[in-house]
Amino acid sequence: MRRVNCHAWSLTALVLLALAGSGHARGKPVDSPAPPVLQAQGTVQAAFAPWDDIEGIIIARLADARQQVLMQAYLLTNRKIVDALVEAHRRGIEVKVLMDQGQLDKNSTERLQQLRAAGIPVWFETLYRSAHNKVIVIDAGQPSGTVITGSFNFTWSAQHRNAENILVLAGDGALVARYAANWQRHCEDAQAAP
Repeated sequence: MRRVNCHAWSLTALVLLALAGSGHARGKPVDSPAPPVLQAQGTVQAAFAPWDDIEGIIIARLADARQQVLMQAYLLTNRKIVDALVEAHRRGIEVKVLMDQGQLDKNSTERLQQLRAAGIPVWFETLYRSAHNKVIVIDAGQPSGTVITGSFNFTWSAQHRNAENILVLAGDGALVARYAANWQRHCEDAQAAP
């Protein structure tokens, strides 16, 4: 597969500093000090499926994006969430997606085709048995920067059939920067989708 540049050019120097101090080299853990303990800032929203509308929360946050959306997806089959990613891209938001390649053949081919047809760059993570991150980073480097993470796969079943959770962490620049730097580190080792 060809390599496509995955640099998140719009990230601030804070993200670059977080990446430089990550203690990891090209996907392989190295001996390093413990990750920093950050003083929490901003807001936290916890939601639990099937009772809470996690799908709706994610879609609303994507609609509020002003600059950038970085996604790490183990499974990505939820049409409404992919539609929201495409809509953000159409509004001029930079949208980039990392996917677990092992799940692609089983589950996510149609959604991948939808993203690619819209012009959204996608990379496959291949270095890990499971690229099991379920993360959306929105507007890193901005006061409204947000991380969405938890057990929730981006699937219809996660909302309607499973017991799942997410945390929406907003307004904590250092935390959002660490997640954006982690996304970047994974992207550097990923392969561009054809």
